Amino acid sequence: MFHRYNTKEMLSLLQEYHIYLKMEKSLSHNTVDGYERDIHKLFSYLNDAHIEPKNAKIEHLRDFLVEIGKIGINERSQARLISGIKSFYRFLIYKDKISQDPTDLLEAPRLGLRLPEVLSIDEIEQIFAAIDLSKPEGQRNRAIIEVLYGSGLRVSELINLKLTNIYFDENYMLVEGKGSKQRLVPLSEESVKQIGYWRLDRNRLDIKKGNEDYLFLNRLGRRLTRAMIFTIVKNLAEVAGIKKNISPHTFRHSFATHLLENGANLRAIQQLLGHESITTTELYTHIDVQYLRETILMYHPKNTNRKTVR
Repeated sequence: MFHRYNTKEMLSLLQEYHIYLKMEKSLSHNTVDGYERDIHKLFSYLNDAHIEPKNAKIEHLRDFLVEIGKIGINERSQARLISGIKSFYRFLIYKDKISQDPTDLLEAPRLGLRLPEVLSIDEIEQIFAAIDLSKPEGQRNRAIIEVLYGSGLRVSELINLKLTNIYFDENYMLVEGKGSKQRLVPLSEESVKQIGYWRLDRNRLDIKKGNEDYLFLNRLGRRLTRAMIFTIVKNLAEVAGIKKNISPHTFRHSFATHLLENGANLRAIQQLLGHESITTTELYTHIDVQYLRETILMYHPKNTNRKTVR
């Protein structure tokens, strides 16, 4: 389980920082809230790596930003995050808590990759609304988007998802990721419901030999291909009127981004996505699957904001 930064010193430090932002810097309520959310993310990351915030070095902060970048946080959000981190360490200097500012040379990491688009919650809703449930493939596509966005799967993980690896009573699925590494991923109640509806349609297909265990099939009873998932997503985006250049991976990045923006722990998101360790030097930390399930239930916007009607 996680170690938590719940010491009196840390709480006191955050309270002092709040007062500093409001009184000394005269920042707006929204800016203060944003900075504090970002510092909570940093504290959580450092805590998992067993590093006191006052002892953090620039390499620790850079590692944190790299992990944030991998999740798919856009450049504007990264810039705000860096601004918040710099503000916090200037506060520590101001309060004589530290003598050197580790953020002096801190910049956004250059990953050499253009980060994928991230959909807003409203755009996610538009995608769902664009699905025509009266068509034979409608319910299947609804379940596909639900799983992509609700659990953050890669395309390869989605098309290889097997019925025997879904534990409907416990709301979990066993997913095989990169390098044949397996992980348990929670399923939301909505995902379980939509998969259930799809299975009713699936049972009416003439399923071809060798495809009996795959969850998502085409109308000929064969497993869907990566290309078919890309086509489904592109068509839905066009119907929804979304101009962004999106792909199935966009839902994975949106899943991670929305969890992070709502306050989920970075390490929990890492585990859900099946990423490698956050830093190469950190100690292994066990996270039980119940914590991961609670993370999705508490921080994923669709579990609190969206009411779905069949």
